[in-house]
Amino acid sequence: MLLAGVAVVGLRELTGRYEQAVAQEQLLDPSARQDQTDLDGPLNYLLIGTDRWRSSGTTDRRSDAILVVHVPTGGREAFLMSVPRDLLVSIPAAPGYGGGQDKINSAFTHGGGGQPGARLLSATLAHLAGIRFNGAAVIDFSGFREVIDLLGGVRICVDTEFRSIHTDRVFAPGCQEMDGPTALDFVRQRHNLPNGDYDRQTHQQQLLRAVLQRTSETSLRSDPIRLDRVIRAVGSSLTVDTNGVPLADLVMAFRDLPTDALRGIQMPSHSQTIGQVSYVVLDDGGSDLLTAVRDRRVPQWARANPRWVTQL
Repeated sequence: MLLAGVAVVGLRELTGRYEQAVAQEQLLDPSARQDQTDLDGPLNYLLIGTDRWRSSGTTDRRSDAILVVHVPTGGREAFLMSVPRDLLVSIPAAPGYGGGQDKINSAFTHGGGGQPGARLLSATLAHLAGIRFNGAAVIDFSGFREVIDLLGGVRICVDTEFRSIHTDRVFAPGCQEMDGPTALDFVRQRHNLPNGDYDRQTHQQQLLRAVLQRTSETSLRSDPIRLDRVIRAVGSSLTVDTNGVPLADLVMAFRDLPTDALRGIQMPSHSQTIGQVSYVVLDDGGSDLLTAVRDRRVPQWARANPRWVTQL
């Protein structure tokens, strides 16, 4: 999505030059991969956010954000669906892991982090609802703050006052400009919020929309040095699996996606304590949403379930 925003200011002629700046790996498990990608048809993408993608450490490597992006035929709107990180799921077996029930963000850890972790996470979603993806991306949030700063910050609207448990910063209600560290602090919070992790999911969706909006507003085309820095920063914080589609073609396919056509979706679910551990379990509507993702019927589901949909 960020690359699509940069495409608005003329990235096509630069894509070849910076092809090597964005790491490309096989992030999708074969069970979660679409055999073929038709950029003119409906598309499903998996986005995974983590602070430790580039880290060689083995402790606490969990996916901090899991989003399923559905782009209906025509590419004129997109739905950002947040998967609750504590969702109770059955995780398939993987090298060094025998499989079993756990929170979905643990799939990244059980897979060993990095590429194998992303593959196990995608396999978990495929096992859960038969979802197949046209591609995937892992965003290293610790590096993404540089992208935000190079864009001159982002504008995000805060709906509820809360204090960061990490920095003690107070976020006051209202729309405001945020630099990279502030924006990342904002989207990490789930404590001191009325709806806990559900509010954090919405904030993550807001950030993606804000970055896309600021990218389309920034005069990068007239500032090649700044454009060079932005693209290189993207490359240092983003790893993609395009499912065999040339990066230039993928970028151009989303060039006309308007930022006001992004919809955020909360997955119908609720918290439940099982064996003294707090999990999130799907409601019937959540199961129906996953089925809609599998069958490429997300717009129809959204129209029938407006209470779970937010205009970002």
